[in-house]
Amino acid sequence: MRTVDLAIYADALAGEAAALAARVERARSRLRESAIEREARRELPRETIARLEGLGLLRPGDERSLRVELRRLKVDFAAVEALQTWVESRLRA
Repeated sequence: MRTVDLAIYADALAGEAAALAARVERARSRLRESAIEREARRELPRETIARLEGLGLLRPGDERSLRVELRRLKVDFAAVEALQTWVESRLRA
């Protein structure tokens, strides 16, 4: 393998890793927001909740699917990191 090809591939992988890291953080953020919204639903009057839902400020939270997505994204990220490590080891060889 040519070093230049490995370097270009490493750059592409770095972009993929950054994109996955951003998706992981968005999933974590959605989980935190879902917990906040769940608590608000317990404490606010139904009329207020209905109005907030109408405004799109309270969304139905499916925390289970968010957790599944977060786990999958973490596994995907780990796989990309493993490939990055392999490519970088070839670059140093």
